[in-house]
Amino acid sequence: MKIAKTLSILGIAVAGIALASCRAGGENQGLEYAPQMYHSVAYEPLTQIMDSETKGNLISTREDGKGEYFNSNINNPHNMNMREPVANTVPRNKQGYLPYRYKAFEIEEAGTSMKNPIELSDEVLTEGKRLYQLYCTPCHGTGGQGDGKVGAIIGGVANLTGGAYVGLSEGHIYHVITKGKGRMGAHGSQITPENRWKIVHYVKQELQGGQNADNAIATTEVVAEADQDVSQVETPAN
Repeated sequence: MKIAKTLSILGIAVAGIALASCRAGGENQGLEYAPQMYHSVAYEPLTQIMDSETKGNLISTREDGKGEYFNSNINNPHNMNMREPVANTVPRNKQGYLPYRYKAFEIEEAGTSMKNPIELSDEVLTEGKRLYQLYCTPCHGTGGQGDGKVGAIIGGVANLTGGAYVGLSEGHIYHVITKGKGRMGAHGSQITPENRWKIVHYVKQELQGGQNADNAIATTEVVAEADQDVSQVETPAN
């Protein structure tokens, strides 16, 4: 019994010492198991260190015997860590959109050549309305008449429901959202391309009654519905 008790006390003491030695504090960083898994040295994207006899030997924890600072990627061409794009290709985002390359002054070109790539639907209009209220209402107002709280202070905000603004193309509106125009600043960094096109759908279909919209079928349906609503209102009065 005495031997068993002594061994138990000794085991507890050894366990306590082991745990205490692993504790980090002050200048003591403690002990780590497989530290290279916790503090791996990432590849540098623009530099390659291939000299394994000098800098490559600073930290030798790699299985191939080379130091962690040996960061040349043997799997990519020219030992580069960044991948080059395929020749004669242009990167697209996950929606398949090309980068927007029109400059701020190329508004006419954008207005005539760009078409809304998002198919019109009730869901798109609902989302477009939400995005419009989030980003556009402060200046343009809920009804698009330029009477938002910010617009009332700064003045000169476009009334999207009247005048020449009704005849603007969807590409023109998209360009203005992206690059800005006049007092309106560029919103390309705040609103994704897909969401910009949804806002354009909402502005053209709901605020401007589908006039000069890219989707001719949708425009016809909106106008027909508007005419039907008017006839229903006028019939009782007759």
